[in-house]
Amino acid sequence: MLVEKDFLNKLRDFGLNTYESKIWTALLSRGVSTAGELSDIANVPRSRSYDVLESLDKKGFIILKPGKPIKYLAVKPDEVIERIKKKVREQTDDQLKLIEKLRSGEVLNDLSSLHSQGLDLVEPTDMTGAIKGRRNIYNHIATMVKNAQKTITIATSTEGLMRKRDTLLTYLTKAKQRGVKIKIAAPIDTKSKELKQLSKTAEIKKTNLQTRFCVVDKREILFMLMNDENIHPNYDIAIWANTEFFANFLENTFNAFSNNKKA
Repeated sequence: MLVEKDFLNKLRDFGLNTYESKIWTALLSRGVSTAGELSDIANVPRSRSYDVLESLDKKGFIILKPGKPIKYLAVKPDEVIERIKKKVREQTDDQLKLIEKLRSGEVLNDLSSLHSQGLDLVEPTDMTGAIKGRRNIYNHIATMVKNAQKTITIATSTEGLMRKRDTLLTYLTKAKQRGVKIKIAAPIDTKSKELKQLSKTAEIKKTNLQTRFCVVDKREILFMLMNDENIHPNYDIAIWANTEFFANFLENTFNAFSNNKKA
């Protein structure tokens, strides 16, 4: 049986390798079959077919029918999906339990102690670095927002405003509850849904300034190097630094180019 290569590649999303994909699709087309028959149909070496079938059995893709010779029955694809979902949930729950155990254990205290000792040896001017990938960038912004004590100033694009609503709104809301003053500027539509949601948490200003940055407590900054319209999220890059001098410059730039009135 010939199966399109693209189709087999899609089965990787099921957690199957090439041989497993070939054997499973062959069995689906036959309903019930022996290892030898499946090997011939799927063009998989017989020396590997039994190992592959054993793996598929453990993953819940097939059912073994005892007898001579042993035969195999394919599980319905929609049932396979449900089994995969259940397995992923169980694995996720186990990982979360492990993480929570680490959070409350001595390991975290030891790691935090090491980090604190390391920071004591670092000059403030050395606290700088490049962050690649939009997901990592937003994770870092979230950390900055969570640690903010007095002010948060953000300049972003129209699309960036929507992303911040989706990824940072919870953190910004908590920051406001701590008494942090939050300002956000973007080339925005004053009637946008994003604006209405964010305006409950931050002072929103409309600006034509084409830039993307975040300043926290007028000392910690994160600024993006490229226009988000021209860069794939995976290749987005930002520079993070602790510098009161540059932070104050960005604050002044923000105030100079944003309108005095709220959006």
